[in-house]
Amino acid sequence: MKYIFGPVNSRRLGRSLGIDLFQTKTCNFDCIYCEVGPNSLFTDKRKEYAPVKEILAEIDAILADGKKLESIDVFTLTASGEPTLHSGLEAIISYLKTNTDKPVVVITNGSLLHRKEVRDSLLLADIVIPSLDAVLPDSFRKINRPVSGTDLERIITGLEVFAKEFKGKIWLEILFVKGVNDRNEDIVALNKILQSISPDRIQLNTVARPPLEKFAVSLSNAEMIRIKDQLSGPVEIIASFNSGHENNSINVTEKDIVDLIKRRPCTAKEISQALNLDIKSTDNHLKLLLKKSSITKTNHNDNEYYQTTN
Repeated sequence: MKYIFGPVNSRRLGRSLGIDLFQTKTCNFDCIYCEVGPNSLFTDKRKEYAPVKEILAEIDAILADGKKLESIDVFTLTASGEPTLHSGLEAIISYLKTNTDKPVVVITNGSLLHRKEVRDSLLLADIVIPSLDAVLPDSFRKINRPVSGTDLERIITGLEVFAKEFKGKIWLEILFVKGVNDRNEDIVALNKILQSISPDRIQLNTVARPPLEKFAVSLSNAEMIRIKDQLSGPVEIIASFNSGHENNSINVTEKDIVDLIKRRPCTAKEISQALNLDIKSTDNHLKLLLKKSSITKTNHNDNEYYQTTN
């Protein structure tokens, strides 16, 4: 399938079937920590980047497969980039809600929520996971590197308005990069804004996989705890997940592995956990893919990560 991948074991969502709304990275941010790689298209223009008809046809194929559907906990709308740039987002969410009782999750950078049509497109979702990495302009520009014309105050207002309109759950994610958005003044300003948004969860993250820029360095556990203790509300540090579905009998192919790491670099252990595959079989698949030059291996923070070659 071109747009659907998984299901994978998500530390936050359980067995998640991903729906990628783009084929190449399309985004209005150029975040220094991004694990997907550089933008193919750097834009804030909304349009039908991938045919909705094709995406719905792939969803129909999943819905017709009772065994696979049973293995799914949630449908997660994501993208190699920013999913709210896709003008067909509302139609896709609506189709899922009409044809299945599985929860629908959308992962977004939250930057377009000041646009009413974007907020409206998300209203039928069950969970929206927006990000807000910085609320001070200099930190925001350094970490997210937005497209020209992006207004930080408008982004914050959009999040505040959406939080009042949305009936589902909002899990706000903040990713910290050492020396960029982790200063005390950043945390104090962020805490004030978080109180006005009042999300259901505040999830703290840091650089875990090979980032777009080598200077994007992760915070230590102690530094993350220090920040957590400074923030008000339901705050949690996102930890490594422990899958409850390990070693189930699922036929995993080399394509499944490529589809997974095309969207984010993973270690062998993460691939094994995400795809319910024993580690020995995972290693065998990875050796073959490396031999075919379909994937490459890189080291980050003393861990070996696998990613696609294109």
